[in-house]
Amino acid sequence: MNSVRVKVTIRCKSCGEKFILRGKRERGKVDTGFRQCVCGNADRFDIEENHA
Repeated sequence: MNSVRVKVTIRCKSCGEKFILRGKRERGKVDTGFRQCVCGNADRFDIEENHA
């Protein structure tokens, strides 16, 4: 199965920090490698896939 590169915006719900990353979409999920915000938050995020 081929993976598709996508651009993703991740916003932390704790501090509001925004990250724009590229990831791979495989089997309906996007993996960017992102694990934790600089504030220490590891699970409260808004994740939006950007369409060019």
